Amino acid sequence: MRVRRRRVLRGLSALLTAMALLPACGTNGVHSGTTSASKAPTANPATVATTSAAIAAPATTQGNRTKKWIDLDVGDCLADPPPTDPSVVTVTIVDCARHHQAEVYLRAPMAVNAAIADVANRDCVAGFFQYTGRRIDGSPFAMTYLVDSDQDRTSSDPAPSTLICLLQAANGGPLTASARR
Repeated sequence: MRVRRRRVLRGLSALLTAMALLPACGTNGVHSGTTSASKAPTANPATVATTSAAIAAPATTQGNRTKKWIDLDVGDCLADPPPTDPSVVTVTIVDCARHHQAEVYLRAPMAVNAAIADVANRDCVAGFFQYTGRRIDGSPFAMTYLVDSDQDRTSSDPAPSTLICLLQAANGGPLTASARR
């Protein structure tokens, strides 16, 4: 009886150790933040969550398509605002000549650390000018970002994540054309 109890305790101990180490194997999460032309960049608290929880139904509107937000490309226009709900995995992409709520203007590798909001805001501001030819300050746009935090703590990749910067109308209304210059 004593030997069996030790085996059970050893097995339980091994299981608990494995479960404790599992988060260190990596995450695929979303961090998000927003900066508008009327508000100076601030260190917004980032939202972190896994992105494997839900899959949206395919779009039914003619010309629309769905795409995982982690696969967004520069120039993609979103029918709805970028997701802030960590269970949302896909977004609806529409033609930029139609009404849309956001446009992707930058994808860049990013190191994730304590200054994630500062780094994201800095890189998104620089990318905004390159994409639109204008500064975010005084423009009719606000910027926001998503971070695909695909961190593998066993690798030595200094920039394991991807920053995805999006622009939106500063007044919250729809956009009707691409902002690309």
